[in-house]
Amino acid sequence: MPLRLDRAFLRVSGPDTVGFLDNLLTQDVTRLEDTGVNYAALLTPQGKIVADMFLWSERWLWEESGRTDFTCILIELDRNRASEVSRRLSMYKLRAVLTIEDVTDSRVALWAPPPDSIRGGAPDPRLPGAAHGWRAVSGPLAYQPDDGTAEYEAWRIAAGIPDLARDALLEEVFAGEALLEELNGVAFDKGCFVGQENVSRMKRRATTRKKLCPIVFEGEAISFGTPVLAGEAEIGSVRTGLAGRAIALLRLDRALEAATAGKTLTAGGREIRLDPPPWLILPQGPE
Repeated sequence: MPLRLDRAFLRVSGPDTVGFLDNLLTQDVTRLEDTGVNYAALLTPQGKIVADMFLWSERWLWEESGRTDFTCILIELDRNRASEVSRRLSMYKLRAVLTIEDVTDSRVALWAPPPDSIRGGAPDPRLPGAAHGWRAVSGPLAYQPDDGTAEYEAWRIAAGIPDLARDALLEEVFAGEALLEELNGVAFDKGCFVGQENVSRMKRRATTRKKLCPIVFEGEAISFGTPVLAGEAEIGSVRTGLAGRAIALLRLDRALEAATAGKTLTAGGREIRLDPPPWLILPQGPE
């Protein structure tokens, strides 16, 4: 049985939709008709995260113009970032022929943990595969699925997947620090997008030292924002978490150096350990 997630939806529609979003977002929007759903983000010109999102493609009939179809794209995102993303898209719109609407009240985000699939859904594009859950978007339903927020949070923290509206502040982290590369959120082979120059430079020079990374520990959850220490040096802070596990924003190079040197990492007076998933790209070499 699929579970309901508390998400917001923006609908962007009109003949300029694909080109408009492709020029702004980190993902190659022109491929959306083939994939059905993509993971992407809107960045600042400096390359920091405004919001991450899922892009869903729908086919519509535009009878007024005589065209047989055009692409309407639904942006699924955290409710706390929806108004800011809508504002920035409207600012960039200029003469583009399209409309931007908040359709949250008429859409439902659905999620199912592995190995279940949802009819009409798709594998989570961040980590494709049967082991990483399914997502779907529906219109009004005859039944109300159970609220799956708590179960989803446990699943994504166990998988090491950050939620950029919960694990980072607005414009706090760069794309590389937010794991957009690892989670299939950036198309490096497409043209320009907002913040692209900084994203490409950091990838090319391998200069991303700070990253979101899972940590493990004994006992109850550690409070959000608790400093992470390597000896007496502060190297980051804990973000969202549950008993025994959390996501932390760390100077990962320093954390790895400390672990190699046998130094204990602590948070809130408790020993913690790094638990990076195998797909996380670790910092390379000295700064």
